[in-house]
Amino acid sequence: MQSFKMRRLTLKDVPALSFIAKQTFYDTFTGTCTEADMQYFLNTFYNETVLAEEVNKSDYQYYFAEVADEVVGYILFAPTTTNFEILQKGNTVELKRLYVAATHHGTGVAQKMMQFLIDAANTHGYKHIILGVWEHNIRAQKFYLKFGFQRTPYTHDFPIGNTPQTDLYMLLTLQP
Repeated sequence: MQSFKMRRLTLKDVPALSFIAKQTFYDTFTGTCTEADMQYFLNTFYNETVLAEEVNKSDYQYYFAEVADEVVGYILFAPTTTNFEILQKGNTVELKRLYVAATHHGTGVAQKMMQFLIDAANTHGYKHIILGVWEHNIRAQKFYLKFGFQRTPYTHDFPIGNTPQTDLYMLLTLQP
């Protein structure tokens, strides 16, 4: 793979983040809800104002994945706010988003992004990584299982507009 790098986002990156966030979410979830629900979700959660607020959060870690200086994916992680018995506060980071442009599926970009997250979690002393993944996104679940994530008994609602959907929580315990 030519010149892959991860780059921390700044406010000047928000327009590009909005574009790739909308594109990758649409590509991933189109057909799982009505078009009206999809557009509502994209316009509500991936508009530049909302994303700028998130980029400005000190505990939110937004990075672009770039190949040959082209943005081909992005990742967002932060200390978790979930409160499960299996987690100890302060020891778990949550993968909130990991998306790769369809043009770069199967190229190893997602694997490099996941390794970047694992390395960052280890560097910052986290003991766990937790994430939510749509219950019907089998491809993503298999990807996470390959990295050692395990399914947990926990779920949460993740509606797209008026379309109900459920995410499963998966957990990776990092080596000491």
